[in-house]
Amino acid sequence: MLRVHFTADDLARVRVAAAPDPLWEIANSFQALISADAPLLLGEWRRLVRPRVGSVHGLLAALLPLRGYSPDFLTPDLRGSFDLAGAVETVLGTPRARLRGDLARLAVSRARPGPLPSGTRALADGEPDALRRLGTALHTYHRRALAPFWPRIRAQVDADRAVRARAVLEGGTDGLLAGFRPVLRWQSPVLEADYPVRRELRLGGRGLLLQPSFFCLRRPVTLAAEDLTPVLVYPIQHTLGWARESGGTEAGVELGALIGRTRAAILEDVVTGRTTGELAERFGVSGAAVSQHTAILRRAGLLVSVRRSKNVLHTITPTGLALLEGARASV
Repeated sequence: MLRVHFTADDLARVRVAAAPDPLWEIANSFQALISADAPLLLGEWRRLVRPRVGSVHGLLAALLPLRGYSPDFLTPDLRGSFDLAGAVETVLGTPRARLRGDLARLAVSRARPGPLPSGTRALADGEPDALRRLGTALHTYHRRALAPFWPRIRAQVDADRAVRARAVLEGGTDGLLAGFRPVLRWQSPVLEADYPVRRELRLGGRGLLLQPSFFCLRRPVTLAAEDLTPVLVYPIQHTLGWARESGGTEAGVELGALIGRTRAAILEDVVTGRTTGELAERFGVSGAAVSQHTAILRRAGLLVSVRRSKNVLHTITPTGLALLEGARASV
């Protein structure tokens, strides 16, 4: 059980990250890659990615075990920047004392406690070659396992942010925290979640960063060290089939079906997020007609739909936004 304790100052400093964090996605996705969990959601992605990962697997497997502690230094506070190159440089600039402390903790927390592999021990000493190997492994893994899917990952995180924004507008911070059920359970002033160990996290006025993560599955993740910026990484809702590679013919058929003023208007209107009912009211059509239009837009990869309680919220994807901007530029 994880219990996060808030003060009044903490409630005023709750933030939802603006984008997926590349380092958290590397860590969470690698652990998902070596597991067999969520086969319907991740099976196709695993099939495509596992042959590509290759030589980086060994180092990342040593640092990111399937269960238990993973070093905090691999997911530092990026201070609102989500650039991969800058994120990796932040990791490689970790003070030696933090490297040694985190890797010592990893060594004793493993299923079979004992000395770490030699390459990992060199990393604990801050050896330049070891740090370069880590940087190369992070970049290579991201390029092979995440970059081809990043627009779809980003689109689903953006859809989650639209849900959170609505919760804040309707209920403030209290409404935001209450809206994470059933993954997170808010009973002021404590936020609870299922967790592999018993943990009491006291924010003490520092606030909390809520980080949506595509590859975080079922329960949240947080840092182990108490002195680091408090962050709670939480799972988002997913769309099945997200990793499927579509052929050119299929995409062409779907995009051709977009011709028509109603779908174009819907696509433009969901930039800020709209429910099915709101779209029906705004365009004077039935909910069933809206669902047909949004289904075509969704299959074309131009919007994402997320169910929240009794409503379905539709938001535009980066591909859809690029299509809109291209159409405006040609006018």
